[in-house]
Amino acid sequence: MEQYHFKIYKPFGMLSQMTSSEDRQLRKKHFLSELYDFPKGIMPIGRLDEKSEGLLLMTTDGKLSDTINSSGIEKEYLAQLDGEITGEAIEMLSKGVRIGIFGKNYSTKPCVVKLLDAAPTLPEADSSLRIGRHRTTSWISITLTEGKFRQIRKMTAVVGFPTQRLIRVRIGNIHINRMVPREVLPLASKAFSI
Repeated sequence: MEQYHFKIYKPFGMLSQMTSSEDRQLRKKHFLSELYDFPKGIMPIGRLDEKSEGLLLMTTDGKLSDTINSSGIEKEYLAQLDGEITGEAIEMLSKGVRIGIFGKNYSTKPCVVKLLDAAPTLPEADSSLRIGRHRTTSWISITLTEGKFRQIRKMTAVVGFPTQRLIRVRIGNIHINRMVPREVLPLASKAFSI
């Protein structure tokens, strides 16, 4: 059976699921099915929360999805933080911090965190994000090999620099490049040699 794969730029304010048949509250939400006429059986590989944006992979291959989700491959994010992050906070993030996951304490794995000298070139932020209205902001690149629920947001909050904008830019060797929000691009199976 032929399998289909895509990379998308999930926009801010969209859920990482195809659709919902649930209650009326969810009917006002935005779903991945709005972006493209995807083939039957398509599923996101992993998730990005509603307020995060960027690279999301889609596939009809359930085995591939499980492999990528459980393999510990690198996922790189750009995070715009409230305030000018300190070297000490970057070191704490790099070594791992304690965060809460569903009511339990969790120590994050060591990760790669770099301060960016300048704001990256990205699509305009969603207008509902009130970025930098009261304080200066700083940008970091953070590369994880895990992906707990709202992990980066929780990590940066613990060290005193809450995340204001979060964009995933890479999964393994697949990059978002110059994609724009809502864009969908087909991928060949060989792209998944991640």
